[in-house]
Amino acid sequence: MGVLGYLVQASDNLGQALYAYQRFESLFYGIRMAEVVIRGNQAEIGWPLFGGLSLGLLVDETAISALISFLRKIVPDAPNPAEVTFSSPAPENPAIYEAFFGCPVSFGAPYVAVRFPADYLSIPLPTANPALRQILDRQSVALSNALPGNDPFAFQVQQVFLRLLPDARVSLKDVANEMAISVRTLQRRLTQSGQTFQGLLDRTRQELAQSYLRDPSLSLFEITMLLGFAEQSSFNRAFKQWVGVSPGAWRDTG
Repeated sequence: MGVLGYLVQASDNLGQALYAYQRFESLFYGIRMAEVVIRGNQAEIGWPLFGGLSLGLLVDETAISALISFLRKIVPDAPNPAEVTFSSPAPENPAIYEAFFGCPVSFGAPYVAVRFPADYLSIPLPTANPALRQILDRQSVALSNALPGNDPFAFQVQQVFLRLLPDARVSLKDVANEMAISVRTLQRRLTQSGQTFQGLLDRTRQELAQSYLRDPSLSLFEITMLLGFAEQSSFNRAFKQWVGVSPGAWRDTG
């Protein structure tokens, strides 16, 4: 599911979950596409960036179906949307779309959107976890800062880093195995993205370290473990190479 999925799940309510999705969607697609807006008593999550240039009905319906299915999973007895629109021409059997979404579905619209009553935004999530959400939010910001180009593949690698770092398993082979690709493919894809494995790992660790150091509840030992260093002295040396001072000194002046 990745850090974004967990961040959405840990949100207090549906509105917070949708805004979290909007905020960090660019980490997956390289550009921000979704917009959450409220018009009167109606809320909408739409993808107006491409205007009438549809990505294709199959792509659109897969994305919207995945979003609705995910929301139904994390919100028991989730109410159906009020309306779903696609910019693609109508298919031969549009009734199956209305049956799945449980609402009117229109085609040939200016852009893809899901609309629902604005008061749905206050629906609480049973998976809400404020403490976890704060940690995941910091991780998402750190990943975004570590990857200025917002490359989707490099971000996938970063999410694997997040899973493997606490177990100190972040070799090329470990990451390739986790992604079910060969080491050569991993290196080639990163090169195509203008990245190196070690460079991406170091930037990710640095951003995560600075994020964790801002949290006074985390000790230096805990941060060392979260970042996958075997010893605190190793973390201290690496951090000093990154920013010029020790983690403790950076925390004191941060």
